[in-house]
Amino acid sequence: MAVTSKNIPAPDLVPVRRALISVSDKTGLAEFAARLAAGGIELVSTGGTAAAIAAAGLAVTDISDVTGFPEIMDGRVKTLHPLVHGGLLAIRDDPQHTAAMEAHDIRPFDLVVINLYPFEEVRNAGSDYATTVENVDIGGPAMVRAAAKNHAYVAVLTEPADYGRVADALAGNDNCLPYRLRQELAAKAFARTAAYDAAISGWFAETLELDDPDWRAFGGRLGEAMRYGENPHQKAGFYRTGEKRAGVATARQVQGKQLSYNNLNDTDAAFELVGEFDPAESAAVAIIKHANPCGVARAATLSQAYGKALACDPVSAFGGIVALNRILDAEAAAEIVKTFTEVIIAPGADADACALIAEKKNLRLLLTDGLPDPRAAGLMVKSVAGGLLVQSRDDAVVEDLDLKAVTKRAPDARELADLKFAFKVAKHVKSNAIVYARDGATVGIGAGQMSRVDSARIAARKAEDAAAAAGAAEPLTRGAVVASDAFFPFADGLLTAVEAGATAVIQPGGSMRDEEVIAAADAHGIAMVFTGTRHFRH
Repeated sequence: MAVTSKNIPAPDLVPVRRALISVSDKTGLAEFAARLAAGGIELVSTGGTAAAIAAAGLAVTDISDVTGFPEIMDGRVKTLHPLVHGGLLAIRDDPQHTAAMEAHDIRPFDLVVINLYPFEEVRNAGSDYATTVENVDIGGPAMVRAAAKNHAYVAVLTEPADYGRVADALAGNDNCLPYRLRQELAAKAFARTAAYDAAISGWFAETLELDDPDWRAFGGRLGEAMRYGENPHQKAGFYRTGEKRAGVATARQVQGKQLSYNNLNDTDAAFELVGEFDPAESAAVAIIKHANPCGVARAATLSQAYGKALACDPVSAFGGIVALNRILDAEAAAEIVKTFTEVIIAPGADADACALIAEKKNLRLLLTDGLPDPRAAGLMVKSVAGGLLVQSRDDAVVEDLDLKAVTKRAPDARELADLKFAFKVAKHVKSNAIVYARDGATVGIGAGQMSRVDSARIAARKAEDAAAAAGAAEPLTRGAVVASDAFFPFADGLLTAVEAGATAVIQPGGSMRDEEVIAAADAHGIAMVFTGTRHFRH
């Protein structure tokens, strides 16, 4: 049996006779208010909301006529009053509460319709400090939380999307709302105010540059309920935070079947990687499988870049994700659809490319209208047992690093360009990461191994397999460069790269055995560059 906080049985059906409405977003307001009024429900409202209801030809009581006190301080103080909150919080079946209502002439509210000041929108628009603070709602969350706490008797709506559902429930229950619906609306209301406060506290931490605030809060809105998570027995949902970053959360899905949890995870990895490459300098393509790149390349055209990326590991590319840094054209689309692909993500696509993609009904096409900025600040969150690990986004970009040649031979211009390219890719490969690159394309990638030397061996072996598949005389690691996401703890990983044919190496440095590794490079005539910055990715 459902009970109130004072162990009083909660009624199943509660009649709605009086509604308090105060909304920032007035979408659907007139229609909803009209349905309430048609049911004989008294409407009480505030400021602009009351004016909008009156403009629709409906009778409405201004909140100041209820409280006997005018709105003051630019509307900051209008609903924070006992005649409002008493009407929201009173337990109707508690004799002490009802006596207090009678003694102080407090009338109950049965329905509360509130949506909050648009703080998230103002924040994301980059508004100034004063404007952002002014859009912190106070009275709204207070009323929402009060109504939600007293859901045994009060129903609370926090967005226009629920208007139709509530109006239909009223019509089907003789102007009453069932307990289960009131519970669901209360749960949603508390989640809404939690996400709202998370946005506010997050903005303060960002604005004041507080790296480690004592309390962290994160919030998001359900974008899509997923069929399952990483595996069919796991439940999952995709929640959007409101961050205006080009990527999977802001993309338009032009076609294809529903995206899965793994699709979204892999597509995010692919697009973040390809965002490292300036489209004004070259076309770039990344092919991702299980959140790791199996081929990345840049070239004059997307079609050429895709061909080079595919050649790195054509076997793993099957069923992968393809990300592009330029608007998808028909030439590139025609090449991509030759291999089974799960998702294509790009800043845009021309009509001819869309027509070609449309022939593959299940192929998802996501368009983002932009690229993620690899230098942009942001937070990464990972759950662990009993807590959250929070860190800043890895916004280090190789062009901004102080590269230092540490060997007798410095890399030549061609090698240096490939070293920078390979280090960009290594940033997005699961650790331990080893990336061989040549002529602006990956030619071997080793990812996620417990030993760095094993990653180097796997990358070389993959290059051999790709050469065999292409009928080449030797793997493209011959004359390639190699990038490591972290330092070589021993010379063995470097020597494996030398055996594979690498002529230059880029790595962070910082090992106790750096001198040993440098000596091994010098002994084989290898050029090596230290970046001073590590790119672990777990």
